[in-house]
Amino acid sequence: MLEILRRLVQAVTDAATLDEALTIIVTRIKDTMQTGVCSVYLLDESTDRWLLMATDGLNPDSVRLASLARTEGLVGTVGSRGELVNLDDAPNHPAFRFLRETGEEIFQSFLGVPIVHQREILGVLVVQQTTQRKFSDEEEALLVTVAAQISALIAHAKVSGRLHLSQTTGEKPTDVHFKGVAGIGGVATGTAFVRQPPAILRRVKDAKTDQPELELGEFHIALSEVKAELRQISDSLSEHLARKETALFDTYLRMLEDHTLSGEVCQRIRSGETATTALKYVVLDLVARFEAMDDTYLKERATDLLDLGRRILAKLLHEQSEALEYPDDVILIAEDVTPVMLGEVVTKSLKAIVSIKGSANSHVAILARGLGIPAVMGAVDLPLSDISGAYLIVDGWRGELIVEPSEHVLAEYQRAIDDAAILEMDLEQVEPGAAITEDGARVHLMLNAGPFGDLSDRQRSFIDGVGLYRTEFIFLARSRFPTEDEQESEYRAELETYAPMPVVMRTLDIGGDKSLPYFSIEEENPFLGWRGIRVTLDHPEIFLTQIRAMLRANSGSGNLRILLPMITTLEELRASRVLIERVVLELRAEGISVTKPEVGVMIEVPSAVYLAPELATEADFLSVGSNDLTQYLLAVDRTNARVADIFDGFHPAVLRALKITSTAGVNANIPVALCGEMAGDPLAAVLLVGLGFNELSMSSAALASVKRALGAFHLRECRQLATKALASESGKNVLRIVGHAFMEKQLHLLVPPNLRESFVMEVS
Repeated sequence: MLEILRRLVQAVTDAATLDEALTIIVTRIKDTMQTGVCSVYLLDESTDRWLLMATDGLNPDSVRLASLARTEGLVGTVGSRGELVNLDDAPNHPAFRFLRETGEEIFQSFLGVPIVHQREILGVLVVQQTTQRKFSDEEEALLVTVAAQISALIAHAKVSGRLHLSQTTGEKPTDVHFKGVAGIGGVATGTAFVRQPPAILRRVKDAKTDQPELELGEFHIALSEVKAELRQISDSLSEHLARKETALFDTYLRMLEDHTLSGEVCQRIRSGETATTALKYVVLDLVARFEAMDDTYLKERATDLLDLGRRILAKLLHEQSEALEYPDDVILIAEDVTPVMLGEVVTKSLKAIVSIKGSANSHVAILARGLGIPAVMGAVDLPLSDISGAYLIVDGWRGELIVEPSEHVLAEYQRAIDDAAILEMDLEQVEPGAAITEDGARVHLMLNAGPFGDLSDRQRSFIDGVGLYRTEFIFLARSRFPTEDEQESEYRAELETYAPMPVVMRTLDIGGDKSLPYFSIEEENPFLGWRGIRVTLDHPEIFLTQIRAMLRANSGSGNLRILLPMITTLEELRASRVLIERVVLELRAEGISVTKPEVGVMIEVPSAVYLAPELATEADFLSVGSNDLTQYLLAVDRTNARVADIFDGFHPAVLRALKITSTAGVNANIPVALCGEMAGDPLAAVLLVGLGFNELSMSSAALASVKRALGAFHLRECRQLATKALASESGKNVLRIVGHAFMEKQLHLLVPPNLRESFVMEVS
């Protein structure tokens, strides 16, 4: 069956038109299953009828003429119910509807399956036979699989306007929706511009050279030209972005200078490969390593490397840069939108970005956030070849695109755009200072510190320290493990920047599918494999060196907290503390004045939740990683557009796990923090305070909105909302409870637009 499907999919992919593709499908399926008929019916939304679009076995003159009402006939039964129907005596079924023009009265057996795309039923795929028989399980499986394969094809045709069901009009459809992953919140309208990559590495043919020095010279020239372009783009963006955003171009430059990339390419050239061949293998190998990582930030570095490789290749091939003409209202779209692509657009013209791949952790998403434009990532079903030039709405809150929106839909979204502008002005009025609830309770807002530094003075006044500093950045920027002195220098800079406020540094969190380029680990099930604290306890030399560097860096400021990742047992915590104690004694013996740091446990897997009471008695603080904990509890990959909409931090199971954790911390009289997207969501932040969390760690962009929300609620009200939420049966109910509370507090602009309208209707 797999070979049949492979050939069918290839034939359909090569088809010039949708009609041709559907004809291929019905012909191939009829021959393969040896039936009398195979037909495709699609739902014509203008008439609300199932229209016969292709057939092999029925009267061909009935195509685009024969139709059934939405619930009429066996086709209507399959389509309206969204379920398979398999009959050996179809004419005697109560739902059977005789269509004289098709000639189907001679067929006895019927098998119909729905064609579904993102939960929307687009059509019905049918086979029929003259003899009375039930179709086998294998035949059912084949037809279901084919229906699933062609669903995206039909959805794409709707967007491009190539699917015209009604013969009376040739108008392009409006309000066609495509789902992605919410990247950067906000709404924008504009014209789609699809950006193609500068060159394709996989198309490079392997070749040898007998002039390696010439090839090395060509490679170094290409490298220099790409570096110059990056500096130019960085300079142009610096007029619109803070230094912390444009600093990522320094990361790009370091990647180009790093021995892992340029050194390995040069080595392969010296061994006899051409520069293009060597570049292909080195870049694709590095990309594969990063794509295999579980950590979303590190995984996104694959996009950066691939983009750099393509740009070097374009220079090696002496391809001229395109003179691109962007519209005045650009929605930039690409398979992988990169910071360099973004920098090529005149900033004032750029309204939003849409990437087929990627997530909110990508470098380009960081830039989009800094520019204040919405982003939708992971839009895997968007047809790049058909979308260019279309007018779009980009909804970064929902992670959704609307192609060729109607006037009514445009008007609705314009209100959301206007509200966002009002909210931005409102947040600018939030006064500097710590976050205080309406009745005076202090909530510690902490910063998730990235590799890029600066905060404004106003933002700095909001925070009480750094709640999460991910030390992986230091290891990622090198082609080998950083030395103790190199680590000490980096850690000292971070600690001194925020002193005397505490800085929580998470020890190296690698392993399994989160490996470093120079410490690759391959496992069959990396999500449950050798990772986090398991790796560093198995390699104490890595752990001890890092702890020594941290404690030496802390000797002048005394504001270090150490956080242990992926703890699942008490034994892991105890073993880690023994090693930390050992380092303290060693450094003191060396005459270095060090203080024993607070050591915390990261709660990010279900086992740690249920061990939280015991962990809290031996740890100095607890810190929940809400992104990973939610992902593990709900078994949902939040970067996967297919299931991202069920990644739900408001799910009662998640809230109950958080309550167990916070209660453990409160009972042990230690701080309980939460870092992750929930902390930066104003609605979630109010709930978290009610659940007992006294530290919330978030990105700098979320500080003002969270402070504004907390200042409108009494601590008692936060606890009442949490109690109601814990008793709820779904995340939607929780959102409804909290949303109503925000509406009553006149905080409706802090409620995402996709939720606000329903709350307004219910409150009124």
